Amino acid sequence: MSSIRPLIPLLIAAGILLGGNGLQGTLIALRGAQEGFSASIIGFMGTAYFAGFLLGCIAISRIMKSVGHVRAFSALAAMASSGTLLLILVIDPVMWSVIRFVTGFCFAGLFTVMESWLNSGAQNHDRARVLAIYRIVDIGSVTGAQFMIPVFGADGFAIFAIMSIMITLSLVPISLGDRSNPKPPEDVKLDLARVWRISPLGSIGCIAVGVTNSAFRTLSPVYAEEIGMSVTDVVTFISVGIIGGALIQYPLGHLSDRWDRRKVLLMTTTLAMLSTLALAFLAGNAPLANFALVFVFGSFAMPLFSLSAAHANDRAGKDEFVLVNAALMLFYSIGAIVGPFAASAVMEHMGPHSLFAFMGCVYAIFVVITLYRMGVREGVPESERGRFIALLRTSTVFARLARRKADETAEPALASQRLTNASQTERK
Repeated sequence: MSSIRPLIPLLIAAGILLGGNGLQGTLIALRGAQEGFSASIIGFMGTAYFAGFLLGCIAISRIMKSVGHVRAFSALAAMASSGTLLLILVIDPVMWSVIRFVTGFCFAGLFTVMESWLNSGAQNHDRARVLAIYRIVDIGSVTGAQFMIPVFGADGFAIFAIMSIMITLSLVPISLGDRSNPKPPEDVKLDLARVWRISPLGSIGCIAVGVTNSAFRTLSPVYAEEIGMSVTDVVTFISVGIIGGALIQYPLGHLSDRWDRRKVLLMTTTLAMLSTLALAFLAGNAPLANFALVFVFGSFAMPLFSLSAAHANDRAGKDEFVLVNAALMLFYSIGAIVGPFAASAVMEHMGPHSLFAFMGCVYAIFVVITLYRMGVREGVPESERGRFIALLRTSTVFARLARRKADETAEPALASQRLTNASQTERK
C-alpha cells in the first residue's frame, strides 16, 4: 500500500474530473431541453464535444512535451473551468457548441496527463490494484456526481458554479501532492489503416460502440425528460445504465477468455440490440420499466468496447498493444462524433423512443458484420488469446497503463504454454 500512497492525489484529482465531466454531459442535455433547445441542437453539442476530444487526444502529447505535466494540466483545467461558467453566463446554442468543443479538447488532455502520471508512477506489482482503484473511482464519481443535479437543480447558477469549483479543485492535489516530473509519453503512433488490417471486426466494433454509447450519454437525459421523468429519475436512469455495464463487464470478459471471443461479442451485441428494441417499443413511459431495461442495456452495451479491443489485440503482434489500442480509441472517437447528431436527427422526426431504435439498428448492422467475419476468418486459438482487460475510453495513454499489467499477467501463462509445447515436442 505504501507504494500506491504517492498516487492517491492523482486518483483524487481523477475522481473530481471524472465526476465533473459526467455531471456536465447530463446537465447540458437537461438544461438545454429546459431552455428550448431541440434534440438536434443538443446532439450537435455532443458531436462538438467528441470532435474536441479527438483533437485533444492527438495534440496533448506535444503540449506535455513543451510545458510538462503540471503546466499542461493547469492550463487545461483553467480553460475547462472558465468554459463551464460561460455556459450559464451566455445561454446560446452556438456558444454552448463552441464551449463543448473546447471542453472536449480539455478533458482529453486532462485525462491523458493524469493517466500518463499514473503510468509512470505505478510499480509493476501494483498495476492491477491501481487499475482496480481507478475503475472504482471512475464508476463511483461519475454515478455519484449525477445526483448533484436533483439536489441543486438544473435551472439555476449553482450547479454550474459547483462544476467549475470541482474542475478547479482538481488542481490542488495535482499541484501539491506530487513533486515528481515524469517524462512525457512518447507520441502515439496513429496507423489506422494498419490496425484496420489487423482486425477489421475490432475496428468496426469500436466505431459502432462510439456511435451508440455517445448517443446514449448525450441524448438519454433528453429521452428521459421527454417521456415525463423527474430530474431525480433522469439521473437514476443514466446511472443505472452505467452501473449495469460495470457489474457485467468482468464476467463477460472472463467468458471471452475461454470461448471464441467473437461468439461472446456476437452474443453481447445481440442482447444489447434486444434491450434497445425493448426500450424503444415496450418500456413506454413507466420509470421502473425503463430502469430495469436500461440496466440490461448497460450490462451488454458498455462492455462492447473492451470486448472489441480484446479481439483486436488477439490478432495483434507482441509489441502492438499500445499501437492497436490508440487506434481503437480514435475509431471510437470517430464513431462518437457521428452518433449524437445522427441519433438526434432521428429523435427530432420520430420522437424520444426512436433514440433506442436508432441504436438497435447500429447493433443489428454490427451483428451482421460479426457473422460475416466469423465466416471468412478462423478464430484465434485459446492458447494464443490474451487476457481480457477492461479499458476506459478516457485517453490513449490508458492502454500503456494496462499493458504492463497484461504483460505481467500473461507471462506465466506464456511460459507454461512454452513448457507444454516443448514437452510435446520431446515426446514426438
